[in-house]
Amino acid sequence: MTDIREIAQLGAEVLRQQADTMCHTNSADNLALITALRDTLASTQGVGIAAPQISISKRIIIVASRPSARYPHAPLMEPTVMINPSFSPISDDTEKDWEGCLSIPGIRALVPRYTDIEITYTDLNDQQITARLTGFVARIFQHEFDHLQGIVYLDRVEDKLEIFAESEYFKLMNSRTQ
Repeated sequence: MTDIREIAQLGAEVLRQQADTMCHTNSADNLALITALRDTLASTQGVGIAAPQISISKRIIIVASRPSARYPHAPLMEPTVMINPSFSPISDDTEKDWEGCLSIPGIRALVPRYTDIEITYTDLNDQQITARLTGFVARIFQHEFDHLQGIVYLDRVEDKLEIFAESEYFKLMNSRTQ
């Protein structure tokens, strides 16, 4: 049995709240939340999800880069559950690239993000993990981390002219590959 939840949409109060620290990682409620996050993400073409996106204000994300129609060049990685994550940039280098969001369907925008970060999180075995992320996967992490802070990617756009309807974004991408 799967547990696919409704994705909170822009305007939902939960997307603008600081998420609560997650305690008792392996409690039945938290394991059910993780299952719901996994099932919900798997039912989409997304590459990550945060608990606030399924209307649960807890500090947990899943990063799951995989090629799809939305992100055809995404690297493939196993879905990784990250509890109470944090990060710090390894350098000041940033790059603008296109982002979309399950909570803001039909829109893409150019968003600046750190290109190289060090992350820390608790895994499902209650172990503290530290890792280095770069490129697209670092971008996914920062996007999902923002959801825990009550921030959506449109808040980070520097120029309103860099916000596109997804249909126009795909036209732009198709013209670049021809």
